[in-house]
Amino acid sequence: MNGEYTDEALIKKVLDGDAAAMKYLYDCHVGCLTAVVSRYIHDDDDLKDVLQEAFVKVFTSMRSFQYRGKGSLRAWMTKIAVNEALDFLHSRKATEAMEMAEIDDCCEEEPLDEPDVGNVPIEAVYEMIRHLPPGYRSVFNLYVFEGKSHKEIAEMLGIKENTSASQYHRAKALLATNIKEYLTTNKNKRNGRTMAK
Repeated sequence: MNGEYTDEALIKKVLDGDAAAMKYLYDCHVGCLTAVVSRYIHDDDDLKDVLQEAFVKVFTSMRSFQYRGKGSLRAWMTKIAVNEALDFLHSRKATEAMEMAEIDDCCEEEPLDEPDVGNVPIEAVYEMIRHLPPGYRSVFNLYVFEGKSHKEIAEMLGIKENTSASQYHRAKALLATNIKEYLTTNKNKRNGRTMAK
């Protein structure tokens, strides 16, 4: 197998049971799907289990895939990975914490003071997302990365729509706090090194 294969040709070979094609598909997409699953699953061992289940589902469901142009295969695989991650969280009852104090419909959240993330490495931001409480993390990822509406998220997670909005806002607030702490800590470290010179 090599990079000259189109997604359509690759899919055909996978459906024909070509082991080399299966390995190629895995190698091409494992990095992306690992990043996707890691946004939902904090524990590395659990992440590996979910990722394995996602690839099993990809290979066993390949005949149901409808090719819709470049990028459609990865999008389909990403959807499977997200669903597997959410199923895992449901099985662990990790989303029970989502039904915490909800925002009353007549109340509005305080506007967030958005932190400057320009000086924060993207890896650090992803790590902060991974460490959000499970309920916050699921809603934040579905809203920001998967582009789901709060109505869609509510249906997917079995929660109320305003609970989804509440969890998203609280996730953003917690991330903002963590980012500010990161910037302050690193500023102090830089200042300390400057004074030591």
